[in-house]
Amino acid sequence: QVQLVESGGGVVQAGGSLALSCAASGRTIRNSQLAWFRQAPGKQREFVGTINPSGDTITYANSVKGRFTISRDNAKNMLYLQMNNLKPEDTAVYYCAADYTGGNIYEQSRWMNWGQGTQVTVSS
Repeated sequence: QVQLVESGGGVVQAGGSLALSCAASGRTIRNSQLAWFRQAPGKQREFVGTINPSGDTITYANSVKGRFTISRDNAKNMLYLQMNNLKPEDTAVYYCAADYTGGNIYEQSRWMNWGQGTQVTVSS
C-alpha cells in the first residue's frame, strides 16, 4: 500500500499563490492515476483535479480551471498542485489521492489511498 504525505499548505492573501506537494512512499506511483481533492469546513470533500500516469492528460474542476496546475514527477514519486490567484473560497484541507478504482473519477469513494491533508487558508 502506498503512503501519501501532503505539504506546502499555509495562509495566503487572496490573489496569492501556494504550491502543494504530495510525497508517495511504499511503492512507485508511476503507473497510478493521481488526484487532488479538498474539503472545506462543513462541506463534503470535492474533486480538484486528476492526472494520468504519464502526466499528459489532466482534468480540473471548473472552479479551479485556469488557476491551478497539477503535475507529477514519477522519478521522485511526487505529485504537485500549483495554485495561483487564490480566492477565499479555495480555503480547505487539500488531500492527494491514489489508486482510482473505476467508476466516477470525481467521487472520493472511487479512490483507495489518501494523505492526511494540508490546510490552505486564503484571507480576503
